[in-house]
Amino acid sequence: MSASLRVPAAPPPLDSPGAATTLLEAYRPGTDRFLATPGHTLLGSGTAALVPHDARPLPLRVRETLEAARRAGDPAPVVVGSVPFAPGGAASLAVPETVRWATALRTDPLIALHGPDAGDGDDWRIREVPAAQEYAAAVAAAVERMRAGEFDKVVLARTLELTSARDLDLPAMLSRLARRDPGGYTFAVPSGPGRTLVGASPELLVARRGSGLVANPLAGSAPRSADLAEDVRRAAALLDSPKDLHEHAVVVDAIREALAPFCSRLDVPERPTLVRTAAMWHLSTTLTGELRDPSSTALDLASALHPTPAVCGTPTEVARQVIADSEPFDRGAYTGMVGWQNADGDGDWVVTIRCAEAEGRTLRLFAGAGVVAESSPAAETAETGAKFRTFLSAVGAAL
Repeated sequence: MSASLRVPAAPPPLDSPGAATTLLEAYRPGTDRFLATPGHTLLGSGTAALVPHDARPLPLRVRETLEAARRAGDPAPVVVGSVPFAPGGAASLAVPETVRWATALRTDPLIALHGPDAGDGDDWRIREVPAAQEYAAAVAAAVERMRAGEFDKVVLARTLELTSARDLDLPAMLSRLARRDPGGYTFAVPSGPGRTLVGASPELLVARRGSGLVANPLAGSAPRSADLAEDVRRAAALLDSPKDLHEHAVVVDAIREALAPFCSRLDVPERPTLVRTAAMWHLSTTLTGELRDPSSTALDLASALHPTPAVCGTPTEVARQVIADSEPFDRGAYTGMVGWQNADGDGDWVVTIRCAEAEGRTLRLFAGAGVVAESSPAAETAETGAKFRTFLSAVGAAL
């Protein structure tokens, strides 16, 4: 799937068959932080230190937390966790007491074996916030404003609140998500007191290893089809869609502009390619570059990029206000970023989409769609429904 760089040199990953799946199955909510990427699998247990929340820039707070952990005797400290969508919001980042690494889930032969069943979907009570027709009306209002020239793009989201009659089995949900798309970015991290952020994102915001970086924006989507011929037709139509190609180009241009000051070299392909998840086709562009200043960390780069037009819109501040006026909920960690960084500045930061926040017996699912002047309210509503399928399939529920 998305491009990735080499695994960090210390500590080395376990590469025996079953090592990555072992970490996946060892995850325990509340105390653990799990992240699987196309390059490696990470499981952090316990909390040695929390990254403080104050007025200082987040990359500085992370750097100082890692340096303090190294001085305290940890030879290879790593910060793991999530950063919210809202500017200045409290991140949920920590240095685990122990970190175990393994190679990628996609290369582990045991990941293909049968995992936990999805269970009985009849146990779920589902509430849409907002309802589909209200979401479509918000899209229509945004389209009207864009056609009047007020702004260029906004990403509008909606949620599903799922309530279970029994306690949530988060390890089983995580395992099903990982097995459904083992080449993506699967995560489960604490997001607040009694809350867990869990999901399977297809989108790398940025990765840094030494002086090298990779960014892999996705924008422009189409739902998959169970019929092979129709699935191929949808993929080809997406790759030739003026509306989706324009939406994608806006995102790529914004990322190029944000990364250019950090880079002595930045390579940007002229046209996007296609990537697929179990539920969706996406337009994808992989940007690669070399850092001008080797002290720039992965989180420095991610903070310069966040939020991209793929999750917010353009111009950014106008889009943020439209989102605040249109969405009857707080996004929290959704469309923020989740990932890790070590004391050398290497790390992976992933766009927090295809996710849910678990609290008690409730799951809050999120899905959004990029709205431009050519958007159809019905089509954007249908797109959010297709994106919900990633998580709904992992819990045995359906709209």
